[in-house]
Amino acid sequence: MWKKIECLAIYTDDIDKSVLFYQSLGLTKAWETYQDEGKEWSLVGMRFPDGNSELVLKNNPNLNFAEIEIVVENVREFYERLKTNPEVEWIRSPFPNSLGGHVAVMKAPDGNVFVLVGN
Repeated sequence: MWKKIECLAIYTDDIDKSVLFYQSLGLTKAWETYQDEGKEWSLVGMRFPDGNSELVLKNNPNLNFAEIEIVVENVREFYERLKTNPEVEWIRSPFPNSLGGHVAVMKAPDGNVFVLVGN
């Protein structure tokens, strides 16, 4: 089952302008990386003051929708439980991440995209 929201990723066509705006609302720039090997599309993590969640800014126009990152106990078990549900679209089946856990990406029946992270 779902444990908590880790972060929300949103699209922006101007990362620098968005960083300044969200800093003015109290968020701090925590990290920055590229979403692709060609270093064309950026990701910037903006940390909330409590330090427990982030707003991630992304500028890839092919991914111009919100993605909600949800922590689950076991990504592979979660996937196995839902993979036969015809109303769930799996954008990415479970794959290992650099932290020793796993990630999967699903589109719920209502069209919302969720990035699942955990063991």
